[in-house]
Amino acid sequence: MHSKWPTLRFDRRLLLNFDWVLLVAVLAVIGLGIANLYSAGYGGHAGTPVYLKQLSYTLVGLGFFVLLMGLDYRLLGKYAPVLYLAVVFALVLAAVMGKTVSGSQRWIDLGIFRLQPSEPAKLALVITLASYYFRKDTGKGFTLPELAAPMALTGLPFVLILLQPDLGTAMMLAILFGSITLFVKLTWPTFIVLASGAVSAAVVAWKYVLKPYQIQRILTFLDPEQDPSGAGYHILQSKIAVGSGLKFGKGWLQGTQGHLDFLPERHTDFAFSVWGEEWGFVGSLVFLGCYFFLILWGLNIALHAKDKFGVLLAFGIVTLLFWQAFINLAMVLGLLPVVGIPLPMVSYGGSSLLTTLMGLGILMSIRMRRFLIV
Repeated sequence: MHSKWPTLRFDRRLLLNFDWVLLVAVLAVIGLGIANLYSAGYGGHAGTPVYLKQLSYTLVGLGFFVLLMGLDYRLLGKYAPVLYLAVVFALVLAAVMGKTVSGSQRWIDLGIFRLQPSEPAKLALVITLASYYFRKDTGKGFTLPELAAPMALTGLPFVLILLQPDLGTAMMLAILFGSITLFVKLTWPTFIVLASGAVSAAVVAWKYVLKPYQIQRILTFLDPEQDPSGAGYHILQSKIAVGSGLKFGKGWLQGTQGHLDFLPERHTDFAFSVWGEEWGFVGSLVFLGCYFFLILWGLNIALHAKDKFGVLLAFGIVTLLFWQAFINLAMVLGLLPVVGIPLPMVSYGGSSLLTTLMGLGILMSIRMRRFLIV
């Protein structure tokens, strides 16, 4: 007699392919990030310390990590439209009734947690683009008409996030689209048209789209000394903090730029400046070594994925991690304008941390299913 209920079966090969290296690398970066947040908030204001809040987000995020690594990643391709519509709905909800902080309306208050929908929107876009390119690829290279759909899928959340306004996160969606689209095969005419369009869009954005304060950020990046106590303050203080760490740093909890409140946003965008001041050049190299080992290991997972959807999905997740880290670190060192991109797993922020750990859980799912025959 057959039961009407599905039978749960556990494949032991999943455990045999568990990636301990990935898990250790993730926990190492999270541990360094929380230690850094402890120092950033040391002797600070009353209330729950940010490192404890980050720790609680970490525990929830690791729950999502375990949940998603147990899920067959191929189901994400099947349900990509549902995920996409869910984040678009959340972005619209944030625009209509979202909480406004510092002039930006980008959070949904859930009572115990303020969700920033633009963070999961990045991961949802990666899944959506991977699913589209996997299903539509003919092997001849994508033409411009074939890219109309992924461009529209990127454009909708791009505009919604730009209106919040959050230029940095909106640009991250455009970068994700560009990176994943270049990863798949394009025809040369398509590539030339896209490159020309990107340049033209930048010119139009500078003249008609960017707000005055956003233009000022770019001008400040080019010459921060023109307004050292105003628009250039963040970049100059960050460079002072990192530079004052010298070779071995001032020591944990001994940073002065952060603890004396010279360094703004030291829990979020400029968290790495605290690390650079307290651990110096050598400590920064160790930190970056751990971080970029994780990224390289992610590329290794993409390289050994058993199907093209797994390759595209893993590449997209690694791309998301890499570009956010690269832009944040370049911003901290004064090599790029301040655009409000967090350093994943290091900057304080529940939505960013949960999204990153969900992405890494999917990466683990791809690794654990490398034995599949497709």
